[in-house]
Parts: sequence; C-alpha cells; structure tokens
Amino acid sequence: MALTLALTGGTGFVGGHTIAEALRRGHRVRALARSAQPPRDGLEWIAGSLADEAALRRLAAGADAVLHIAGVTNAANRRGFEEGNILGTATLRRAIGTLPLVHVSSLSAREPQLSTYGWSKLVGEQIARGAAGPVTILRPPAVYGPGDREFLELMKVAASGFVPFPADSVAAMIYGPDLAEALVALAQDLAGPAKSAGHSFEIDDGTGGYTPAEVAAAIGRALGRRVRPLPVSPTLLRLAAIGDTAVARLKGSIPRLTQDRAGYMAHRDWSADSAPLRALGLWQPSTGLADGMAATAIAYRAQGLLA
Repeated sequence: MALTLALTGGTGFVGGHTIAEALRRGHRVRALARSAQPPRDGLEWIAGSLADEAALRRLAAGADAVLHIAGVTNAANRRGFEEGNILGTATLRRAIGTLPLVHVSSLSAREPQLSTYGWSKLVGEQIARGAAGPVTILRPPAVYGPGDREFLELMKVAASGFVPFPADSVAAMIYGPDLAEALVALAQDLAGPAKSAGHSFEIDDGTGGYTPAEVAAAIGRALGRRVRPLPVSPTLLRLAAIGDTAVARLKGSIPRLTQDRAGYMAHRDWSADSAPLRALGLWQPSTGLADGMAATAIAYRAQGLLA
C-alpha cells in the first residue's frame, strides 16, 4: 500500500537515499527544506526548518508516518548541538501529534559522556520517546556510500597509501542505501502492524564491526592500490583537533575535527548489534564493506571527485 511519508533531512546524504528508496517503493514523500529544491515526481518540498513549528505542521499534514533524519553532527559549541538535536526534535514532536515517528539517532548516544554530540543525540531520543504516537529509534554507526563527503575525504587521504584510524579500535559500518531501506521499512511497519514500536535498535551491515586494517583493505581494493591503516592515539587526535580548531578560527569556519569529535572518535569500541532489528523480519542488509566501498569509489569517480 502506498503511503505518504513526511521526512526531515531530505537534502542530506542519508535523507537523499531515503527519499529515493521511498519513491522506489511507490510511496509519496513530503520533505522539509530550507531552500528551494528541484522538482521530482512523487516528492513535495515543504519550505521551512526544524525551528519553524508551522512548517513542520504543514510537513506532517496528511502523512502516514514521519522520518526524522535531520540533525547536527558538527557544531562550534554546545548550543549548536542543543538547537539541532534537542530543540528541533522537541518542536517536531509537538507538530506531528499522534503520527508514527521513526527517529534517527546515532550509535554515539550509547556513550553520551564522550561528546556533546552523543549527549545531544541521547537527549533527542528521550524527547522522541515522549511522542503521542508510536516511536522507533534507530542508532546508525558510520554511514558511507555515494553522496557522502566524509568518506570522500578519507579516500583522498588513502590515495597516499595510508589512512589514519584510532588505534586498536573496532567500528561498525552501514552502506547509505541499506540504511535508507531500513528507515523506509520501519516507517511502513509503524504505519501498519508497528512491530518495532517502542524499541531502540542499533543497525550495521551484519558483521558487528571492522578493524582499521579491514576498513583500509576495503578502501584499498576500491581504489586499486594497497592502503595501510595509520594508528592514531587519543593524544594525537586531541592535538590534531587543537590544530584544526586554530586554523578554522583564522578562517572563521567550523573545524572538521573538533575536540568534541576527537572525544568519540578516540573510543575503541563502536561495534554494533543489529540482530534485534533483523529478527523483526522487516529488513536485512544487502551490501558488505568491500562492495559498498567499491560502489562508493565508482560514484565519486563518475562525478570527477576522485582520481
């Protein structure tokens, strides 16, 4: 049955893949956007932001379920995370009434003491759980795939033959289109039998996590060259964040590596257990790390972004 899905974060990497997946399944999509976007069959753009409750009410009007994907992953200070991940979620919750809600959090919410980002995502989860309708929370790990800019930078660095990773770490991964499939499947479930309602799920590609050597090898195969992991200690990460912050201040921009990011990046265990989610029978991952990295590199090259 075709649904009408309301979506925040549609102009972003994960949101873009989610819109594509929803349309592929025959659903109609209403997506929030701060600026004008190109028209697309089956997709209606709603002008506004997470701070605009009237716009959020327009977004939710006539929808069967809401996917809250928008969020702040990097900010200059605590206030930026609070506005994007906490206040924005609270405003959305008020606006959607009793509609089913799929709330996209982050694996970092599992360790909120490590970063303001993780803390803000955990508080966002707590607010989302208070919604009047059924709620499902999803905690993605590192997300990569065509359209993602962070792994583009990582692949550019890897062209040197080395890629930096936190020492002695393990990290779960998920391919962007696979994550999108899970999000749409959960929205369909909440609008129907709601088997997932009231639960919080971790998600990954089914392996649980990868070592730096495994990720470097997958990137190397995608690039057609040998790539080795370069272990980075927590101290070195903090020093790099200090340097990046200083340069960003001179440029008047937000650093790519903040002290906040260094805090959770230095954590050694970002493995994930997606077994409870997969046990529902709503979704299964289809793309492993090697195939996902290869497809990502092909997409970057097709766009002229990677040599």
